[in-house]
Amino acid sequence: MSVKHGIRGLQEILGEVGFPAGKDRIVAHARDAGADEELLSALRAMPPADYNEPNEVLRSVPLPRSDTDSSPESARAQHRREHTKPGMAESMKETRPVNPIEEELGENRKA
Repeated sequence: MSVKHGIRGLQEILGEVGFPAGKDRIVAHARDAGADEELLSALRAMPPADYNEPNEVLRSVPLPRSDTDSSPESARAQHRREHTKPGMAESMKETRPVNPIEEELGENRKA
């Protein structure tokens, strides 16, 4: 059983739930079906109600609607490291971690 996450994972899980269903039954089924912690947290945050169809649950769950949430964290981190400033040479892009003092004051006091 693979870990399910994001909107696609939620759609798979909801396809297996018999409707009408209450919030507690949906959360329990998602946990048993292998939903990740982010998805379970989002399901727990939806209003306690009886849902008649999967689309009602999808509208109630506070998850991002993009497909980027279905990619692993490592892929999202790699994407953030790339293409930070369009039109700038790769060698000119800052790739080092930002020092909070330097970020706030515009200088590094240790230097």
